[in-house]
Amino acid sequence: MVFRIDLKVRDYECDLQGIVNNGVYFNYLEHARHEFLHANNVDFAKLAADKINLVVIRSEIDFKASLVPGDEFYVLVTPKRTSKLKFAFEQQIFRTCDDKLVVAAVITGTSVNERGRPFVPAEIDALFPIQSS
Repeated sequence: MVFRIDLKVRDYECDLQGIVNNGVYFNYLEHARHEFLHANNVDFAKLAADKINLVVIRSEIDFKASLVPGDEFYVLVTPKRTSKLKFAFEQQIFRTCDDKLVVAAVITGTSVNERGRPFVPAEIDALFPIQSS
């Protein structure tokens, strides 16, 4: 299952070099993950009310090219299960006009209960099935 979201660079996201600041790419990736979860009926407010928190435990990102103001781009999100208690989002950002890869990332997460213990609730478990060997 691959999820796609289309976005556009806003001027204020750029640094003095005239390119998107490296930290902003993390915002793009996070927004795409949230939209993926929302599209799959995962309700953050309900999870929080149930004292379940989704947390990032590792971010790996490779910068391949830069975006500039006005660039249209898209983010792909592919969910992967990495263990019984961990899941990952393989993500890529592509510039729309030429499909050039801008960023490749893997964001690993888990969910924790009210005692801070990792576990995977049913709605997340369904999105990240454990792969058979």
